[in-house]
Amino acid sequence: MENEQSFSDICGGRLALQRRYYSPSCREFCLSSPRLSLRSLTVVTSTVWLAAYGLFTVCENSVVLSAAIFITLLGLLGYLHFVKIDQETLLIIDSLGIQMTSSYASGKESTTFIEMDKVKDVIINEAIYMQKVIYYLCILLKDPVEPHEISQVVPVFQSAKPRLDCLIEVYRSCQEILAHQKAPSTSPQAHQKAPSTSPSIQKASIVSRGK
Repeated sequence: MENEQSFSDICGGRLALQRRYYSPSCREFCLSSPRLSLRSLTVVTSTVWLAAYGLFTVCENSVVLSAAIFITLLGLLGYLHFVKIDQETLLIIDSLGIQMTSSYASGKESTTFIEMDKVKDVIINEAIYMQKVIYYLCILLKDPVEPHEISQVVPVFQSAKPRLDCLIEVYRSCQEILAHQKAPSTSPQAHQKAPSTSPSIQKASIVSRGK
């Protein structure tokens, strides 16, 4: 089963959340951001080249124009290959683990896999970003020495930065799978017990400065 729903990021931009339910123990969430606007690209390129042409008229050195073209093309390639993420995917399978994939505008993909026995919980955390409070989904990893302690916090959907209503949708599905994975197979009552739909929101004093 697959469905799509529109949400917003923390800046008001449009996001599309695709939910794919392969089975009760396997679900995938794809969060897509708006693609690079041709208008924005044209404005930035024109501004750089006009500034370079202005310098050329002053110093009458053709190296300035060549450098402007080279820097613009190099910067665009770097932005598409290392910065601009079009889609972030979260795949959770109760018997295997959690896989996070980031698809860049250039076509490059970056994948991170976390084994399920290392996952302690999935929560919604609270942080401070550019002088305002935001929420983000994160995975808590168990400490290999002390299983009851947390060794690492792995944020999810870092590029898209969806709002709380979108995070709650993903959080509830993750909790259902985690509850299914933790429930003893010999206890029928454990399977009948529904997981909590109230998101666990943790507070954190994480400060991020905008550029």
